Amino acid sequence: MTPIPATMSGVQLTGHGGPEALVWRDDIPVPRPGPGEVLVRVLAAGVNMTDINTRVGWYGGEGRAAGWSGQMRFPRIQGSDLCGRIVACGDGVEGLALGARVICPTNQHEPTAANPIAFVSIGSEFDGAFAQYCLVRARHLYDVTASDLSDIEIGAMPCAYGTAFNLLARAQVAVGERVLVTGATGGVGLAAVQLAVLRGAEVTGQCSLSKSAPLRAMNVAVLSRDAEPRGGSFDVVIDVVGGEHWQQRLEALRPGGRYATSGAVAGPMVRGDLRHIYLNDLTIHGATHQPREVFAGLVTIINTGRIRPVVSKFYPLRDIALAQADLAAGRYPGKLVLVPPEILP
Repeated sequence: MTPIPATMSGVQLTGHGGPEALVWRDDIPVPRPGPGEVLVRVLAAGVNMTDINTRVGWYGGEGRAAGWSGQMRFPRIQGSDLCGRIVACGDGVEGLALGARVICPTNQHEPTAANPIAFVSIGSEFDGAFAQYCLVRARHLYDVTASDLSDIEIGAMPCAYGTAFNLLARAQVAVGERVLVTGATGGVGLAAVQLAVLRGAEVTGQCSLSKSAPLRAMNVAVLSRDAEPRGGSFDVVIDVVGGEHWQQRLEALRPGGRYATSGAVAGPMVRGDLRHIYLNDLTIHGATHQPREVFAGLVTIINTGRIRPVVSKFYPLRDIALAQADLAAGRYPGKLVLVPPEILP
């Protein structure tokens, strides 16, 4: 294999803030794997709202900037989606071969005695995929060499499709159930639509009608973003939007229905009627922690080619600010992906 260089190019986040906090550098030291660690050469890295939210400190809440798990250390290489190839392994690594193409979940389970569902997040608690190389603990890597998907397609999947697959698992979506997915042309939303269809559910996607072509191509019912869903008509609501219409989504559920959320692109503060929840025996799931078996299930889908992600555009890694601006503005359906310069097709 090609010798590993001493330095690499990549984008460092120098602090919470706007795009100006993203700094391109060509002299970042390439990390060396310690025991149980693997060095991965990045092939593609998806662009996600979690990267933007982490950059601006959104997870800290009102008035206190922070990452997923509290205060961050800077500089930090972000990048919560990783598709790469193994180039070096530390001591004690077994079951992963040099040259294997791999991915990892965004939120990686690291339980403690005080918190059995504790996790660390790639690109937040440790350096991620917005550089030429990335260091990952071996136990969180999954081999996707067998997949016929391209590197760019696979680089679009870990965060959005892992999140969506977890939402469906938590809500226990079953064959024939009626499922409403909000934000259905965004990264997580469109992934949830595809995966719910794969499960045999009857899916309605709520989105801007101008971007609904991918949903119509799958023969999925489409509901305008501004329309109110019919009350009591869904078994499950998968919501990544939040915002002022949250109560409408609860009312769209039949008695005994389930609601699952992993995002709030329209705003995290919502108003609802608790009576509607308890009188209708609704179940609400917050879904961030991903059990290993959930992400492993997604890996099986990737390796067997049962889903092909919608990738609208890819960019050179150096153009990260443009890619994030396009994502935040919702200019394209599906996923956007960054590619290191020497990997560009």
